Amino acid sequence: MLVALRRSGGAHELSPGKLLQQTLVTSGTMTNRIDRLETRGLVERHPDPVDRRGVIVRLTDRGAEVADDALIDLLTKEEAILSGLTAEEREQLAGLLRKLVLPFDHA
Repeated sequence: MLVALRRSGGAHELSPGKLLQQTLVTSGTMTNRIDRLETRGLVERHPDPVDRRGVIVRLTDRGAEVADDALIDLLTKEEAILSGLTAEEREQLAGLLRKLVLPFDHA
């Protein structure tokens, strides 16, 4: 969820509905996650300026740091996993992975 907010650009904020679409979790799970992340100071809830009944979830500076650290850690692990492959094998793998996820991009 933190990375989804980080990717959103601008003020790094999304509605809970947009977060549901990006993270593919249930609304109950999303509410629970927002609550926990807010308690930890990683996100803040703000009134939606367009819909008085809604809220916007905004990444805090601390949340952005945690998201960035997680991405750096992920990239380091991916590099270690892929280090045994040649450049050609990496290209083949990338092509196969694109082929696997293509149906989900159109859904």
